[in-house]
Amino acid sequence: MKSKSVNRRESSGQVVLIAVLAMALILLSTQVYVFELQTPTIEVTSNALNDYVFAIRVGSRNVVLGSLANVSYGGSDNVLAMNLQRWALLVGRETNFGKSVLNCTVEDDYPYSSGVWLFWGNGGVGVSSASANFNFELSDMGENVNLSYCINVTTTLLVQGTYATIQGDEKQVNLTIRLLNEGEPALAEQITLYYRVLDNWLSPNASNNYVVVDYGNGTYQASFRANIPSPSVEVSVRVIDQREIFVQANATCSEI
Repeated sequence: MKSKSVNRRESSGQVVLIAVLAMALILLSTQVYVFELQTPTIEVTSNALNDYVFAIRVGSRNVVLGSLANVSYGGSDNVLAMNLQRWALLVGRETNFGKSVLNCTVEDDYPYSSGVWLFWGNGGVGVSSASANFNFELSDMGENVNLSYCINVTTTLLVQGTYATIQGDEKQVNLTIRLLNEGEPALAEQITLYYRVLDNWLSPNASNNYVVVDYGNGTYQASFRANIPSPSVEVSVRVIDQREIFVQANATCSEI
């Protein structure tokens, strides 16, 4: 069952990635089309050029985001580097605004490797992040463009939990779950919760009085009851954010 779950994630990630690359190309092509339709005055050309450069930056971010979604679902570690190469080639083929050159390098300084950092730890913190550096040059126009920028996409999951023993091994567990995109509150597309019983991870359901409250600001409260014979209560929270990025955090709950 575990391998099937991983395969489903990877397949979904591939779909997300293809869609993102397609959207990046559509955005770029739209700016070129608008430029070709406009009256070639200095003001219009300047506005169109600014829109074109903006489209390059947005497309770059979409490629980083889609690549991270793919890796977080079990995709290859070198997905980001490969797709940045594809994106740079697409940009280089556009000549309506002049000669376009986009150089992309993935972040390799610790904790990143091949531009990606996945940290799904046991201390209530989970991070899925991707980072890349870009240099865009445009020449053969009235005004040359030389722009350097960094794009970082980071989904962070924070989990804190407490529990109270009701009777025997039955425990009431309460969790606070916070989701962040680039350090700002973000919404979850899906939240899956597990708790540990001996060597097994079980998912609470209605029979456990399982409830998740969404406060609409990136904070969620989850609660359930379960028979947990261990003196410690361990939970695993797995979240897919609305950008299709997967992140996981494990935590040990405190007794109250």
